[in-house]
Amino acid sequence: MLSLPPLPLATDKPWRDKLTLLLESTGDGIFGIDLDGRCIFINRAGAAMLGYTADQAIGRNMHKLIHHSHRGGTHYDEPDCPIFRAFRQGQPCRVDSEVFWRADGLAFDVEYSSYPIVDDGEVTGAVITFLDITERRRAEELLRRAKDELESRVADRTAELSAALTRLRELSAHTHGVREEERTRIAREIHDELGSLLVALKFDVNWMRRRLADREDLARKCDAMARSIEGAVENVGRIITDLRPSILDHQGLLAALEWQIQEFREATEMECESRINIAAGVSAPGGALAIAVFRIFQEMLSNVARHANANKVSIAITLDQDALAVAVADDGCGAPAGAFERADRYGVMGMRERAGHFGGTVAIVSSPGIGTSARLVIPCAAMAEEVRP
Repeated sequence: MLSLPPLPLATDKPWRDKLTLLLESTGDGIFGIDLDGRCIFINRAGAAMLGYTADQAIGRNMHKLIHHSHRGGTHYDEPDCPIFRAFRQGQPCRVDSEVFWRADGLAFDVEYSSYPIVDDGEVTGAVITFLDITERRRAEELLRRAKDELESRVADRTAELSAALTRLRELSAHTHGVREEERTRIAREIHDELGSLLVALKFDVNWMRRRLADREDLARKCDAMARSIEGAVENVGRIITDLRPSILDHQGLLAALEWQIQEFREATEMECESRINIAAGVSAPGGALAIAVFRIFQEMLSNVARHANANKVSIAITLDQDALAVAVADDGCGAPAGAFERADRYGVMGMRERAGHFGGTVAIVSSPGIGTSARLVIPCAAMAEEVRP
């Protein structure tokens, strides 16, 4: 509460002059009212903001003079006025959401505070300080509009980027599909053409070997040719499998993953621990999703073989009603944080794009000297669309 002597009743002229000088030197509007709401003093800045002279304001009910209506012009009841509650109910206030009305009938945004005036322990009125905050409100409105426009632009650009990302993923998925179809075609042609040719050559060499039994040098040459042809047949079979494992088409995803684990064991001779948990009544996905999961798994194991320098690998495959999860963890050299987020990590980007097309994710956690853990998760919604019959 503010304890001030009412100016008109002050008898100490030096004190009154100093107080008047203080009030007149401030840029804030200040006026005082008595218990009936009549103005008992107002400084020059306050009178100028309101468009009145001090003589025109003193003695007038200030609520009826400058605070009679809300912003929209509806009547503002005096009992609801926070300024009057300051002395009638002992409730000081600070308000910045209302308007005062000038002498010309125009309203302006105002921030005001009202505190009771206490004289000898009794409330005799209130003192009100106020500021014209029209420019502040205008700046806030401009800032709000700029923010709204910026948010709208960001939303539009985000939508455009999201649509572009969707189209990019669809293109990527189409490209992977075309690539898999081409691999299948090439594998079939190699099997049908080159494989048949090698088998025929082997029969011919064996035919020659039987007829050259009395020519030891030619017989040895035929044996060497037969071994070369057998090696070529094995290499052709390996190439065909790399292009398109027939087990994926004939026995399904889980069998293909088990086969790939065994191939990895034999190729790297690492200690490989694997766990496969399949919930009852849940079928493995097929089609494009099965191919995507298999290729991502191949890339995970390939990264371990090429970069990890590991001794042990742990593989966990889980399939239930919620998701298909494939995790590969090694005890290798690891990598610094963020290494797998670099723009030139095309293998990681490829895995994530394949997974993202089906709503899945690929998370990689790695620390130098500790190892790397990669985890693929495909949600049940994607699996439901491409379940192996």
